Amino acid sequence: MEDLKWCPSSWKLRPAAQIERLRFQLAAVQRNEAFLLHAGDCAESFDACTQQNISAKIGLILSFSLILIWGGRLPVVRIGRIAGQYAKPRSNRTEIIDSREVLSFRGDNVNGLDPNDRTPDPERLLSAYFHSTATLNYVRGLLTSGFASLHHPRDWSLSHVRSPALRNEFEKITQGLSDVLDFSHTIGADSGRENVPFDQGGGRGVLGEVDFYTSHEGLMLDWEQAMTREVDIIESGSSPKEKGFYNTSAHFLWIGDRRDNWMAHMSNISEVGPSLENAELIRLLQIVNPNKESGRVTLITRYGAGKIGDHLAGHIEAVKSSRHPVAWVCDPMHGNTLTSSSGFKTRNFGTIISELTSCISIHAACGSRLGGVSLEFTGELNDEGFSVTECLGGSMELSEEQLGLRYQSFCDPRLNFEQSLDVAFLISNYFKEERLGDKGENNIYAALGGRKIVS
Repeated sequence: MEDLKWCPSSWKLRPAAQIERLRFQLAAVQRNEAFLLHAGDCAESFDACTQQNISAKIGLILSFSLILIWGGRLPVVRIGRIAGQYAKPRSNRTEIIDSREVLSFRGDNVNGLDPNDRTPDPERLLSAYFHSTATLNYVRGLLTSGFASLHHPRDWSLSHVRSPALRNEFEKITQGLSDVLDFSHTIGADSGRENVPFDQGGGRGVLGEVDFYTSHEGLMLDWEQAMTREVDIIESGSSPKEKGFYNTSAHFLWIGDRRDNWMAHMSNISEVGPSLENAELIRLLQIVNPNKESGRVTLITRYGAGKIGDHLAGHIEAVKSSRHPVAWVCDPMHGNTLTSSSGFKTRNFGTIISELTSCISIHAACGSRLGGVSLEFTGELNDEGFSVTECLGGSMELSEEQLGLRYQSFCDPRLNFEQSLDVAFLISNYFKEERLGDKGENNIYAALGGRKIVS
């Protein structure tokens, strides 16, 4: 076991060490040696900080990543929008509710969703810290108790899939996954103490250990400044090498595609949208990463299915010319939001996967490669086992009339459990066909309602 000397300030070393570990894994994403999954709620709420909800979210992220690993044969870097995503960006300072002008809801760490609770309250920041810490501690407990073991059966039920052809495609993938796990068991990849359950003294082993990182949007600069520490950077088995400043509020911070005071918000990640000019993007990279260090910058693109063809290729070529190392990640959610005829803020699943597959194709045409995906999804189920109903379509063919059944989000609409796995199967199948040299029609994409891409 690694011999690390304890000191009173040892608690400070762990966040920096974990952030450095993530940076090296992001460098692997930049080299196309790993794939990034960034997923979770648009905005967390204090009320949703429960054992059931956290377990469902982590379980969905693990299931999603397992499907990706099977198809891509690449490790997956898992980053959750969790344990701190309590702020909510708003375009307007106020809004009209029941003919009354009130301050806009800016997230549980600022004010309340109730129109009568819109006065900003600093005490909410302390509550946000408590809920973030409680969530992180629970996640750590889950992942060190065998929760991530591949021997725990995932819910691969396909009863929600309406299309027989699509169900057949999904069954091929789940059968392949089952065969791989059975094979690993047969050849002894999980021999020894792994055969004993973790809670009975067994080890976690290679099939039960995963890295998991937290993230949130850096909206509140005073909060992020207060959480920034200068700490010693430790390498394994050595004394402190140097000091560095680390924001310890999360492993991974990002800023949205917004032009207001973006210089102050520069972090290790940024969102790239249609309003960002090529020259401004390169200027941003020069500010954030002047020495062109690997693993430091991740660009999340969010154009909208109708605009990605006009902007992504130019951004890719500009970054390639600058020789800045970046990880390219697709956010197919934010540019595709609409309001249904019944008044619900929603997204169409077919449009979401259209932007995603367009992104993959444009990267390939530019000699680049998509390195990850950023999704707003949830694994929440009610007591009867039903998912939320916030996005239209998918294999369950959710209709506008069904949006009101379990619309739970107070921010942006999220993919539910079934729709999330639809996306996982789609990406996994694409990567499998790419590995095998199959350039034929992707049956899953067509069956899920994606539009035909014209190149």
